Amino acid sequence: MHDTIAAFLNTEEDRQISFLAELLKTPSDNPPGDCAAHANLACRLLEELGFEVECHAVPQDVVEAAGMVSVINLIVRHRFGDGPTIVLNAHGDVVPPGLGWEHDPYGAEIVETEDGLRIYGRGAAVSKSDFATYTWALLALKKLADEGVPLAGTVELLFTYDEEIGGTVGPQWILEQGLSRPDYVICAGFSHSVVYTLKGCLHLEVVVTGRMGHAAEPERATDALEATNSVIAKIYESRKELSIIESDLPGIGSPTIVVGVIEGGINTNVVPDRVTFKIDRRVLPDESMDTVEDELTKLIQKAVAAFPDTTVSVRRIVAAGPLIPQTGWEKMADALRRAVLDITGEEIPYIGAKLFTDARLYAEKGIPTILYGSGPHTLAEAGGHSSDENLKLSDLRLGTEAVTRAVVDLLKK
Repeated sequence: MHDTIAAFLNTEEDRQISFLAELLKTPSDNPPGDCAAHANLACRLLEELGFEVECHAVPQDVVEAAGMVSVINLIVRHRFGDGPTIVLNAHGDVVPPGLGWEHDPYGAEIVETEDGLRIYGRGAAVSKSDFATYTWALLALKKLADEGVPLAGTVELLFTYDEEIGGTVGPQWILEQGLSRPDYVICAGFSHSVVYTLKGCLHLEVVVTGRMGHAAEPERATDALEATNSVIAKIYESRKELSIIESDLPGIGSPTIVVGVIEGGINTNVVPDRVTFKIDRRVLPDESMDTVEDELTKLIQKAVAAFPDTTVSVRRIVAAGPLIPQTGWEKMADALRRAVLDITGEEIPYIGAKLFTDARLYAEKGIPTILYGSGPHTLAEAGGHSSDENLKLSDLRLGTEAVTRAVVDLLKK
């Protein structure tokens, strides 16, 4: 059976890489979150592989309320027999390329490096790669079934487009609509570890308001930027306290805080009357989201109170809870560990990760959920959310073969 999987993936290597390259060449940046074109491309590519694809367009008012332009969620289902439903979920939306690229972020350029071939492009590691991983895992499973290997259960590919904003119109919407009822979920991740827990994330929007005035007479105005400067200084001072808090879970580390966006001012010769900034606060699995938000809000309000005639409002944008392990995650993780050990001789670890993903939404429903895919050893190695994002093509093969074997273990009669 393992030889059949390996032989099939060998013959499919070029086609799998071409599939991934097509996905990388089509932008799906979020923001702005206009991802329908990419979903339509992925649908067409999947249909050309022989799959029946369900295209679920999220209602426009729901999409716009989430801060996006267009969302079409894709579902591919294949039933092998009576048994558990296993979801393989990857996201096709990506962060914008930003600066510093030496390779075209939409070029899907394949380059020979010291450690093998790598494909470059935004989404190569996070997580268009796992569109290819999971698609070819299902193709390999169908090959096994055609050759008489008895499998019992259903595999669903869920390809969604809102992970970069939290997953509310992707996995959450799918679950709320009853479109999928999985027993196990594997989400896009890393080929060199199984991630079983994640940090949560709190995003706050802060608006500091003063009173405009002429720059020649700043004493007659209330400078919102001056107050904002004080607030941000206090926020960054709090990093020292956060850095001494350390999670007991491997890979999680300490809570972090970043001011990611700042906007304000009217003109160079006008005292700013309004400044808006947005905060990213990563939350440990054993922290309370509400307590974190309350303490951070109080810090902001206290800093602004030192500036008469200045007001502040704090609004929650995202409150993504940590991924809390659910009973049954070990069954998937052990299957993946056995597969990787047999393929490479390497025993991959079970770890937590500092980031947050839409995987938490399945766990919040009590579904055992882990992260595993064709990603790199680390995000830094692959340029995830950075310039020159890339994927080592040998990792694409490893991730695909390991997922195929693990799902076979879960579906064996």
